[in-house]
Amino acid sequence: MNWRELTIKYVKDLLRARTPLEVAEKELIEAQHFKMQGETSVEYSQSIVAYNEKRIARLTNLIAELRGEYYDR
Repeated sequence: MNWRELTIKYVKDLLRARTPLEVAEKELIEAQHFKMQGETSVEYSQSIVAYNEKRIARLTNLIAELRGEYYDR
């Protein structure tokens, strides 16, 4: 096949109606990608929550310790 025939075949393929199977397969792939993106977001959010929980505990302990030092005087 030459370049012209390949181009014509490509354009015809782009313009043809898709079968229900092709549409379903494409939607499945999109759904899998969105699920993966959601899972990545969940992992990130969980790490942010864990980070802030540790930070809150550390700062709470520090404040309690510092208050104890000031009240001991």
